[in-house]
Amino acid sequence: MSAIRIAVTVVGAAITMSRHPAVRAGINAVAANPKARETAISVTRSAAYNAGVIARHIVGRRPS
Repeated sequence: MSAIRIAVTVVGAAITMSRHPAVRAGINAVAANPKARETAISVTRSAAYNAGVIARHIVGRRPS
């Protein structure tokens, strides 16, 4: 599987999961609690950074 196809699959799964009522209730609960919101933001940023690092390892750096 190509990296693009994997990314599309992950995004599709995330959209599908975000529509589930239990997931929506969890998101609303986190949004209502400031400490949990900060933790969620931190974890999301860390996961996004790590995904970028992995993508750079898979695809490689492009010459400038």
